[in-house]
Amino acid sequence: MQQNQRYRMQSNAAPNAIRTKKYQLEKNTFTGIALAKVWRKDWWMALIPLVLFLLPAVFSFSWWWVAGAVLVTLIFVLLRSAQVMGVTQMEQGNPLFEKLSYEIDSRQIILKRNEREGMTLTWDMIGSVERKGESYVMWLKPPTEAQLPGGWKGWLAKTFQAPVFVMLPFRIFNNPNDIKLLESMLRRKELIA
Repeated sequence: MQQNQRYRMQSNAAPNAIRTKKYQLEKNTFTGIALAKVWRKDWWMALIPLVLFLLPAVFSFSWWWVAGAVLVTLIFVLLRSAQVMGVTQMEQGNPLFEKLSYEIDSRQIILKRNEREGMTLTWDMIGSVERKGESYVMWLKPPTEAQLPGGWKGWLAKTFQAPVFVMLPFRIFNNPNDIKLLESMLRRKELIA
């Protein structure tokens, strides 16, 4: 009896938690979804270098100004995209791409590498959830002003941050009732419409 009590005390998940099969998010899938999110939101930023470098062409037209403006805009787009794709290469991003199982309850989401190792996400760390095809994509909230460095570094970090998410495909759930339970939990927490 004491052994069972110790095990329950070590386990942070509620007894009625949703437990999933192991799943590994592919880096290409992450990159595609993250880039789509960034460029849907920040497409207008690519217009800034284009307009700035086309401005001299208004006063003294030359194809060199047009070619330079297109080239600088292309470089900006490539650098911003490389920054988002860099999340897949950084050591801090490795936990996103490991084979994990999930335990989801009304208090938290536990990402488990094995029975002893894992990471906890509380519901207040999740900014929004969207249903993409046959999966849920849980977007994590960006860092707060207090967590960012001060000055221009803080502005740069806030302006050009890469989105981070956890993806839960329907196929990792053990039965359709788990999906319905998760959806009702997301509605109660007002993360999904």
